[in-house]
Amino acid sequence: MNQRPDHRGTALAAVPDDTAPWPRITVDSGRPGAEFEPRPQPPGQSAFDVPDTECDGWSTADFTVRSASVRGAGPRFYREARRECARVAWHEPSGAVVFAVADEPQQGAAQACRAAIDQLLCLLAQGSGTLDFDSFAHHTAERLRRLAPPAGMAAGMAAGTLAADWYATTLVAGVVQPEPGGPRIQVCRIGDSGAWLLDRTTGSYHALFKARKGADSHTEPVEHAVEHLTDSEILLVGSNGFGDPLGDGDGEVGELFARHLAVPPTPLRLAHVLDFAGERFDDDRTLVAVWPADR
Repeated sequence: MNQRPDHRGTALAAVPDDTAPWPRITVDSGRPGAEFEPRPQPPGQSAFDVPDTECDGWSTADFTVRSASVRGAGPRFYREARRECARVAWHEPSGAVVFAVADEPQQGAAQACRAAIDQLLCLLAQGSGTLDFDSFAHHTAERLRRLAPPAGMAAGMAAGTLAADWYATTLVAGVVQPEPGGPRIQVCRIGDSGAWLLDRTTGSYHALFKARKGADSHTEPVEHAVEHLTDSEILLVGSNGFGDPLGDGDGEVGELFARHLAVPPTPLRLAHVLDFAGERFDDDRTLVAVWPADR
């Protein structure tokens, strides 16, 4: 804070120093890990196509949406690209919010999100009430298969690498639709990403899927869940880079997000909070949050 005298020499009110950098929020019992400036990605990885951090946010008459994806400390140090992606869209005729979060590798994550969003919008346009997620997963996987290059033909692929390995990724995707009894959530997942309901009044988290470690996106079945969102709840959809530190929500990370998501933050603020520092948590992190509009 600095005091600035006016032309009569009288001190004016203190002016905040808005040039100060935002410090990273420390969790993990105060062990932030090493501080360093992120390193650039090496040539050949299309670094300009995969920025260190992405964030977005908008509102409709029924929902407020925020999303962010940040590169983890490990990839920042070892000059690796962020491997996660989140995409959110609005189906205007139904008022539904459509979302997808995918994890690793980046080629697969971005394409999987795009394919998932397109397929879900198509199903909503057909007037589908209850979504057939097995069919959805099949169509999304088939689209990715057609996009994948022949084995060993893409830059960086070892000879004999399966095309499926190039675009294989975890995926959690679904829709939130306004209904008279409260917004209805339909969500599916393949792999170890997750979805939660955060109760803003109690700060408690309800996981829509069981925790899973080391899931194989090639062989895992499609899991799906249907829930209704109350006025006090927020839908969170995230990668395991968020879910693993969150755990059951009763630790430092759970308290951090319960506090900062009580009301919708700015997209940049969400990205800043998601980029928390913790010695044990150095993976990429991606999160989509959906609030029901105040009635």
